[in-house]
Amino acid sequence: MLIKDKDKTSYSVDSNSEKPVRSIVKSLSWRTIGTIDTILISWLVTGQLDLAFSIGSIELVTKMLLYFFHERIWNTIKWGR
Repeated sequence: MLIKDKDKTSYSVDSNSEKPVRSIVKSLSWRTIGTIDTILISWLVTGQLDLAFSIGSIELVTKMLLYFFHERIWNTIKWGR
């Protein structure tokens, strides 16, 4: 929401929601951490680095999409705000 006051322009931010781009950036940063974790665990369990990277690659895409939609749904829920 844009609020104009004579010579000043200020922006009022709705603290109850966030823009989709913020959810995307959060998804990317979290998935980077999560994927590194998955690759390391997969490597420790299988002993095969190529398999660990394959698992990590698939996990990266699927969990990023799931997280994005999870965030957007929670953004519509007023409980706890």
